[in-house]
Amino acid sequence: MSTASHLKYLAAYPAHILSQVERLIADNRLADHLRQRYPDAHDVRTDKALYGYVQDLKDEYLRNAEPVSKVAYDSKIGIVQQALGLHTAISRVQGGRLKAKHEIRIGTVFRDTPPAFLRMIAVHELAHLKEKDHDKAFYKLCCWMEPDYHQFEFDVRLYLTQLDLGGERLWA
Repeated sequence: MSTASHLKYLAAYPAHILSQVERLIADNRLADHLRQRYPDAHDVRTDKALYGYVQDLKDEYLRNAEPVSKVAYDSKIGIVQQALGLHTAISRVQGGRLKAKHEIRIGTVFRDTPPAFLRMIAVHELAHLKEKDHDKAFYKLCCWMEPDYHQFEFDVRLYLTQLDLGGERLWA
């Protein structure tokens, strides 16, 4: 298998990082590395609990942002959209006004992951309430809500690589 095909989630990282990941894969230690860094899974299992979790983050960091009307795990994410989570705004006319309902959907693969992974995805989707594009302001907002955002994102990419290689789900 070529580097490009099994490290697709890590393609933008520098060569020295990719070589370290290649070594973990070659030595069959990627799963152990992830388990050692993140020994436990979170306990946010239901859509109701996920809504509460995301709402608590929103209330703490984005109090003045538009409300989120729905938050749910979605089994189709990752298969259809090639995404980890989705933020959608559905606009409707009510009377003479245009109102937007914001929904956040998180891939079910994150139902059984460490708290850091769920937090990274939730922070990412919440940041879209304020910043639509993945630009400098967007990532600055993500890092304000979660200072270790970039490390967690990298580790999520490692986990997706583990799954892509046919490895087992580590926290299920």
